[in-house]
This record gives sequence, C-alpha cells and structure tokens, in this order.
Amino acid sequence: MTDNLTPEQRSFCMSRVKGRDTATEMRLRSELHRRGLRFRKHVSSVVGTPDIVFRRAGVAVFVDGDFWHGYRFPMWKDSLSSFWQEKIAATRARDKRNSRRLRREGWKVVRLWQHEIESDLDACVRLIVNAIDNTSDS
Repeated sequence: MTDNLTPEQRSFCMSRVKGRDTATEMRLRSELHRRGLRFRKHVSSVVGTPDIVFRRAGVAVFVDGDFWHGYRFPMWKDSLSSFWQEKIAATRARDKRNSRRLRREGWKVVRLWQHEIESDLDACVRLIVNAIDNTSDS
C-alpha cells in the first residue's frame, strides 16, 4: 500500500500525534482523581515511564493506544508497510519487556487499551482500584 501523502506531509501529520496526555489518558486520570486517588504521571524513574504511578501501592498503569501498541496486531499487520509492521512489533516487544521487568521488581502492572477506557471507564477504574487494594494488603 502506497502512502497518498508526500514524506513532508506525512512527517507533519505524525509530528502532531501526542505521546502523552492524550484525551483518553486525561479522562482516566480525571476519573481517578475525582474518586480521591492520588498518583504521579509519566514517572521516568520507573521502567517504561508508566502513564500513571501509585508508588506506595507499587502499581504502574499504562494506557496503550490501539494502533501504536498493536491491539489485535496479527489480524491487521499485513495491511501495513514493512516500516509500520516493524515499528509496532518493536513497541509490543518493548511493552512485554518492560512489564516483565516491572513485575520482577515487585510492581503490579495494569495495561489498559484505549478502546477499553473509551467504552467502559468504570471497569478500567475498578481494575486499577483492585490492583491498588490487592497490593496494599500484601
């Protein structure tokens, strides 16, 4: 599949894609805060720079964009150029590596897909609250 934009146009479009503080991420953070949960965001000292960190509870939350992190990637990867296939595959491998390392270090890792937050915010918040409650009892 060929790109219908020039390299300059594609570069401009891609430069506008936000990597943090996305609308989905901000919606989740707002709901957590509304429920009285306090956290840090984008903590670079924690492996993988989680989007939301509950340090005392040892919970790291990642909000993964459906495209960028490859939701159901095997089903649609063949429709992409080799560049994007490699880029998304590398992102997925990095996500697995970071999650494994965090778990080895004693963190509870919560990974939420963008579409999960958008379709059922309450369920996602409950998942995070359960992770915090379960690690606090340990």
